[in-house]
Amino acid sequence: MQNISRSFLEGEAKFKVLDNIQLQIHEGEYVAIIGQSGSGKSTLLNILGCLDNHFEGSYKLMNKEISTHSDKEVSQIRNAMIGFVFQSFNLIPQLTLRENVEVPLTYLGINKEERHRRSDEFLDKMKISHRKHFFPTQISGGEKQRCAIARALASHPSLILADEPTGNLDSKTGEEIMCIFNDLNAQGKTIIMVTHDNKIANSIPRVIRMKDGLIVP
Repeated sequence: MQNISRSFLEGEAKFKVLDNIQLQIHEGEYVAIIGQSGSGKSTLLNILGCLDNHFEGSYKLMNKEISTHSDKEVSQIRNAMIGFVFQSFNLIPQLTLRENVEVPLTYLGINKEERHRRSDEFLDKMKISHRKHFFPTQISGGEKQRCAIARALASHPSLILADEPTGNLDSKTGEEIMCIFNDLNAQGKTIIMVTHDNKIANSIPRVIRMKDGLIVP
């Protein structure tokens, strides 16, 4: 990222949420972004995840300049290269766990047999393959997050973005989920995690601190 700024309009007033951000993250890094509510960390994550391309400046993801691509092209880049894990899990309640994992694979045009194979593989890695025919309402919060991680991994992304992934979990389950992220990074996955928890941030090799739309020491 070079000179990244992002502003929002509220009525006739313009609020700058990110102010001239300079940031470089290397393949294989494990990074925490921490800051108070309103510091700009979620906006930064949305730009990193190609969910928001209405910014000023230059953002290159794996040498692709995001600002020069159309919305459709950015969507294709996002689906192929990025896996998301959210605090609220974002599972579709009408779908089984297996079907939830297969959603991004469907967008990528992967055939049914390969979708089943990948979803079963990653649910097994997350130790919830015995729940694959269950619906999200039938499982615990920790199992929902394991399913969300399986979904994020199934498309073989270059980058995993996690937004407060332990925020809705009890402390023991949260520690189990952090162990999963630690193992994924040890296997070479690039992970960027937004958190407000100093304990979690301090367990991650690189910490980016934000305040008032700026990266601070």
